Amino acid sequence: MDRNTFTGLFLMLIIIVGSVFLMRPSEEEIKREQLLQDSIALAKTKGANAVTNDTTAISAVDSSLIATSEPDSIIATGPFGSSKKGTEKLITLENELLKVNISNRGGRIKSVELKNEVDYQGNPLIMFDGDDNTFGLQFSTAGENINTNNLYFAGPDQGFSVSDSDSSALTLRLNYAEGKYIDYIYSLTGNSYQVGFTVVTKGMQNVVAPSQKQLILNWNSSLSQKEKDIANEQRYSTAYFRTAEGDVESLSTGKDDQEDIGKTNWVTFKQHFFSNSLIADQDFAGGTLAVNTTTAANVVKSFEADLNLDFSRQDINTYPMKFFFGPNKYSILKDQGYDFEKQIDLGWGPMTWINRFITLPVFNVLEGFNLGYGIIILILTILLKLVLSPLSYKSYVSMAKMRVLKPEMDEIKKKVGEDNPTLLQQEYLKLYKQAGVNPMGGCIPMILQMPFTIAFFFFFPNLFELRGESFLWMNDLSTYDAIVTFKPIFGVGHISLMVILMTLATLLSTWYNNSVSGVTGQMKYIGYFMPLIFLFVLNSYPSGLTYYYFLSTLFTFGQQFAIRQMINDEKIHAKLQEHKKKPESKKKKSGFQKRMEDYMRQQAPAAQTTPKKK
Repeated sequence: MDRNTFTGLFLMLIIIVGSVFLMRPSEEEIKREQLLQDSIALAKTKGANAVTNDTTAISAVDSSLIATSEPDSIIATGPFGSSKKGTEKLITLENELLKVNISNRGGRIKSVELKNEVDYQGNPLIMFDGDDNTFGLQFSTAGENINTNNLYFAGPDQGFSVSDSDSSALTLRLNYAEGKYIDYIYSLTGNSYQVGFTVVTKGMQNVVAPSQKQLILNWNSSLSQKEKDIANEQRYSTAYFRTAEGDVESLSTGKDDQEDIGKTNWVTFKQHFFSNSLIADQDFAGGTLAVNTTTAANVVKSFEADLNLDFSRQDINTYPMKFFFGPNKYSILKDQGYDFEKQIDLGWGPMTWINRFITLPVFNVLEGFNLGYGIIILILTILLKLVLSPLSYKSYVSMAKMRVLKPEMDEIKKKVGEDNPTLLQQEYLKLYKQAGVNPMGGCIPMILQMPFTIAFFFFFPNLFELRGESFLWMNDLSTYDAIVTFKPIFGVGHISLMVILMTLATLLSTWYNNSVSGVTGQMKYIGYFMPLIFLFVLNSYPSGLTYYYFLSTLFTFGQQFAIRQMINDEKIHAKLQEHKKKPESKKKKSGFQKRMEDYMRQQAPAAQTTPKKK
């Protein structure tokens, strides 16, 4: 080997050895490659991404979530400097009921579609969508206020689809520095309206400002119109929350409202027939809740919640939560637990119990026969009238007694005169006592029936099952059935056919009652005003409700007509006259008569000293 060849080979050896030494990977690059391989192996294992509360599972994550130490970048651009710019991408999670789009910008749920529902125009029902809806953690660090809604999270490019009992999860990470980050972990199970959501902070104990004891979870949402009548939808839309004591409370539905809330289990942005809820497994530590009506087109209301999360100065903090996106159907809400069903307004006082324990169970039984909802409302009306028929009969008999006594009452009025009302009432009471008539006997049965009538006023407008269901000419029993539409006059832009039929039926019933009761004077005409008032009040209410009132009025009229045929005024008059002949000791006094006699006895001296008008 000559000298030149040896020199060449020696130089090549130096170059090779030098290249191996100079180009060898750093310890950090070796670590990143190892994590990448571990992540790939983990992804091949079924259920590798399942969410658990065990914080040891946090270390097993995709290498794309790992941050390299970039102190110069942090100093130059501020906290989370590398996460302030990026390109938005959407990750889709799906099951049989939901399609959830998650944005890497803010790591938030950007839109939710309910697969089995449509809006009033027949389009896919989107719970919320767009940049007007925000969701993020707020805290201070290094003199800067951070809102994670504006930062870009690292995570996978692809989502997943699950069905039946399958479940899966994904993690989005907001990097601060190596070993310091915030994870959003989303999970989804097949055939569920719930989306699991867990927030994990790692190594943030010295990042969050020392004076800050809590993180603020800010959630804003502008919910778009989903029903035909936006004014009616606004009437039933507001924010609900459940206190740590288990009480379900709500903000005002009729005006803009804001409330400071204490320790809270869940909050809901509720529209008429759909709800967006956030549930905390460990309760929120307080916050504020607000709801506002906006002037934006097709926006029902805007909602905002600032919810406090207690922040401990430790390496890892975990906040397990879950979202609920679904319909306000009583059975579905009840299945979620947490008293969710109490968001449905079934009335107050006795009306709530009537609807919850009588009307709803009967409705569910009838629904099980696969009957149309128009037929179900018809059967409910018949059942209600049958149950209340004894009270209706008693009321009518009492009215008949007053009717046959009217000639005698007119004679007393003619004899005593109208200028001494106290004496006139005393004479009337004597007549009632002699005949054994309770003047309130017709009112009491009617009052007892009122809670059932009012209960249905709450039941049908809040009944999700009627949404989109048709009957006869009514295309949707959950809203009005307009036969004429026009430019709004005093806020009225349509005429509902069922309300017209209901009004006509009520006027007919009023006319019949006046004719058989012998009512005269102003009382004769007052009964005609109420149906006309309801003509305007109920014009925009659901046709399912006005259909019930129409049926109820028709059946009431039928009952009155049938009872009228069974009752003989001459026989009633004869019984009253016979009662007059009984000794006073054998006549029973009603509580009303006793109270009225005591009252009249107290008023008698004053009436005697009052001079008559000349």
